[in-house]
Amino acid sequence: MKYNIRGENIEVTQALREYVEKKIGKLERYFESTEGVTVHVNLKVYNDKQAKIEVTIPMPQLVLRAEERHDDMYAAIDLVADKLERQIRKHKTKVNRKWRDKDTKHVFAPNDAPATAVETEEEEFELVRTKRFSLKPMDSEEAILQMNMLGHNFFVFTNAETNRTNIVYRRKDGRYGLIETN
Repeated sequence: MKYNIRGENIEVTQALREYVEKKIGKLERYFESTEGVTVHVNLKVYNDKQAKIEVTIPMPQLVLRAEERHDDMYAAIDLVADKLERQIRKHKTKVNRKWRDKDTKHVFAPNDAPATAVETEEEEFELVRTKRFSLKPMDSEEAILQMNMLGHNFFVFTNAETNRTNIVYRRKDGRYGLIETN
């Protein structure tokens, strides 16, 4: 894995960089290959007290993202590494259970599927951000898992069975909906 570590209101020292690489590097054991994967780490300090770390790891068919706040930057790094590990384990369990149910052997190998977001103002429709991504074939259960891991309310994907673009979304009642295109 390659690391892109940035600091806002903090100088990223060699010791801090090595600690991040050591903690996040432990996640490599869950993947077949991490070649070409770039870990984006953003370290922030607010009011010289509160530390925040944001980590995004885009991989094929999986985007791992976590953030944590703490008074101590090293403690925040530990917490975010634990959070990422829980996400990986949860995803791996669901994917392997799904394939086991189909009597098919499947090896967990996450990969890249960044999400999209469009923000609007109340009366004026001002497009403030555009993201591009390639749609990966998956079923609706995997798409819901991706959506939850990204912390979004919707997720666009290609349905593996129909090869059509679908959208899963979180309803106000906490359940999920699926939009199928023609």
